[in-house]
Amino acid sequence: MFDGTLNTSPDEGAELTRLRSLYDGLLGEPPTSLEDEAMAELGGLARIFDLDADRPAAEVWRDLRAVLTRQSERRTDETGGEAASPAPRPLTLMLVEDDPGTAADLTEVLVAAGHGVVGPFSDAAAATTAAGLHAVDLALLDINLAGDGDGIGLARTLKQSWGVPVMFLSGDVAAAARHAELAMALVLKPYSGRDVLAAIDKAARSGGLDH
Repeated sequence: MFDGTLNTSPDEGAELTRLRSLYDGLLGEPPTSLEDEAMAELGGLARIFDLDADRPAAEVWRDLRAVLTRQSERRTDETGGEAASPAPRPLTLMLVEDDPGTAADLTEVLVAAGHGVVGPFSDAAAATTAAGLHAVDLALLDINLAGDGDGIGLARTLKQSWGVPVMFLSGDVAAAARHAELAMALVLKPYSGRDVLAAIDKAARSGGLDH
């Protein structure tokens, strides 16, 4: 029986390790300084996690570090603990994920929560075609796809051509930060089904899916 944990490559944790190595110096005495590129990445990550980026870098990283660490360490069984609250209404979700097992497991979670799923698709080309045939409330996109195209280009197409809001499901936080304007949220891999449902619920309740 599916236990709610969506397993992905163990290398996904390398991104969190990289971020800690880059930014933990901000929390030291004296704090280290950051290059412009690193500052831009930090600001992009803050925006995609709906954090106030107009603060000292150390404060931004302290909050962001807590969010990333909490999400990456949470492996709660979907059948135990407090259940995630349902979204205000059933949604039509597009799922683009090139790992077959992860795609199947997440589809099961979404359907069980009452949502409709367009896909899952393993490449951007198929998803782009489907976007012209279906009314989609929210697209859940992996950033790094093995097939034709990538999640960044797909996110741009979905937003600009069809007005579809995007949520990244990825361990590539650097890419997500660089393209924070394309997505309303990032769910960090590896994640549980509960993580994804909670992010969808937050997006729906914020009014960000009213398009």
